[in-house]
Amino acid sequence: MSPAELLRALVRKVAFGFAVAVIVSPAILVFLWMLSLSLKPDIETLDYPPSLLPETPTLDNFVAVFRDSPFLRYTINSIIVSFSATFIALAIGVPAGYGIAKAGAAKLSVLILISRITPGLSYLIPLFILFQFLGLTATLWPIIITHLVITVPIVVWVMIGFFESLPMELEEAALIDGCNLWQGFRHIALPLARPGIVVAFILSFIFSWNNFIFGVVLAGRETRTLPVAVYNVLTFEQISWGPLAAAALVVTLPVLILTVFIQREIVAGLTAGGVKGG
Repeated sequence: MSPAELLRALVRKVAFGFAVAVIVSPAILVFLWMLSLSLKPDIETLDYPPSLLPETPTLDNFVAVFRDSPFLRYTINSIIVSFSATFIALAIGVPAGYGIAKAGAAKLSVLILISRITPGLSYLIPLFILFQFLGLTATLWPIIITHLVITVPIVVWVMIGFFESLPMELEEAALIDGCNLWQGFRHIALPLARPGIVVAFILSFIFSWNNFIFGVVLAGRETRTLPVAVYNVLTFEQISWGPLAAAALVVTLPVLILTVFIQREIVAGLTAGGVKGG
């Protein structure tokens, strides 16, 4: 490459890096500020002008969160609800996405997208009445079932685009060799769809883990999830910024760690067509 081409390539890389830094900097700064508040004693959270680095770092805020409320129980509730809603959605959504993709039912896929973008509040009143009639209001089942309203459309929409991108010749060859439709799906399409399934799993888990509105309406004192627990840290007398930031960090970290460790799978799923048409 000539010096001019090398210079242009360098400028493009620098410009790209700068653009990425500008886009992600607000999220990074918010996370760092939340981390800073969680490590500060109460007196430092009210300092003016505020400082990013705590003068006397402490873990008292995290201790207070778990000591003053059953935060561990809420964490277990969130784990149960999010994993249950995600795995049930995968069991329903992956075969559904395959069937819709192979049938070319574009109108049905649009209907699924509409169900995803419909506000969750529109489901709450009839579902609450139904759960109350069934006597399930004191359990985790209402939250798990309502989270399927979020997770199933996500899985179906992601898998439709992914299955549409798979070559038809492989399945046709399997059918010629004697496989039926179910065997072709199980032995051919499903292994090839692994990157898309991983993307669908992560997106569903994140949306379920962060959901607030269903939990705050349907959860009882013993069945609250973490987003609702963070909301309950707020009081009418004052806002305890340290414990509030520590609670928010506890909610954020699992999703952040999951994304960091499975980022290669996410990239592979996206580049393989896992979100085609999204």
